[in-house]
Amino acid sequence: MKKVLSFIVVFFPWKIKRWLLVKIWKYELHPTSKIGLSYIFPVKLIMDEYSSIGHFNIAINLEQIILGQKSSIARSNWITGYPTNKKKSLHFTHQIGRRSELIIGNDSAITKHHHIDCTNQILIGDYVTIAGYYSQFLTHSINIYDSKQDSKPIKIGDYCFVGTNSVLLGGANLPAYSVLGAKSLLNKDFNEGYTLYGGVPAKPISRISSEAKYFIREEGFVY
Repeated sequence: MKKVLSFIVVFFPWKIKRWLLVKIWKYELHPTSKIGLSYIFPVKLIMDEYSSIGHFNIAINLEQIILGQKSSIARSNWITGYPTNKKKSLHFTHQIGRRSELIIGNDSAITKHHHIDCTNQILIGDYVTIAGYYSQFLTHSINIYDSKQDSKPIKIGDYCFVGTNSVLLGGANLPAYSVLGAKSLLNKDFNEGYTLYGGVPAKPISRISSEAKYFIREEGFVY
């Protein structure tokens, strides 16, 4: 019954939808938060003040989604996961402590038409922009040596900018105050900030001044 209701709730006006999501699904939704015409049903959902999820997004099979203050997911994004409590599944049983979740900090934005695979945790910091279109965050793959499904988290530090049509694989880390160039493949754990990374696979390209205004802004939205 709850599954059927979830499809119907999507089309309700926001005030009614919010009331049902809080009362039935026990989601923690700030009164100023908002979800558009989207199917967003993780096990746990937390949306802080003025956070928003736009139209035509799908988020399924996740244990948790957290959106910080004034953070947003625009429209037409596909967000998937693989819960640790999935019954009768042999996938990822070797990964104790794996969390299928998307955590977004304050004043950050995911734009349009991205694919975000949260088989393992994706952590996005404050004042981050996942820009453009068609980027892929892929936390899981096949370990060919062990012949089994495997997964690793992805981390994006504060004040980062991820260019359009990029691919980020499990285990990747884009350090705070960094830029990932368009159409790049990030598959490593980097740790040096104020750097432009780019290429396939991505590597440090050049340094960026710490005085760049993107890195010191106090509002998430860039005019």
